[in-house]
Amino acid sequence: MECRLGCGACCIAPSISSPIPGMPDGKPAGVRCVQLSDDNLCLIFGHADRPDVCSDFKATTDVCGSNNAEALWIITSLETQTS
Repeated sequence: MECRLGCGACCIAPSISSPIPGMPDGKPAGVRCVQLSDDNLCLIFGHADRPDVCSDFKATTDVCGSNNAEALWIITSLETQTS
């Protein structure tokens, strides 16, 4: 599956413990990453300082669903179940 441009669910729903430029302590679940543009695109995509957890994420139907709202719901649910 290809990542849906402008989705941003993986940059909002999960917590990220790695430092992110502008968020040195990572980010809590449910908080927009400061590197997520108004169009829900990663501003540091392809940059060396992008966290590995972000670069390693692969969009799959079981995590991203069939639309952006479903992706946000699924990833939020997974975050809740694993925290």
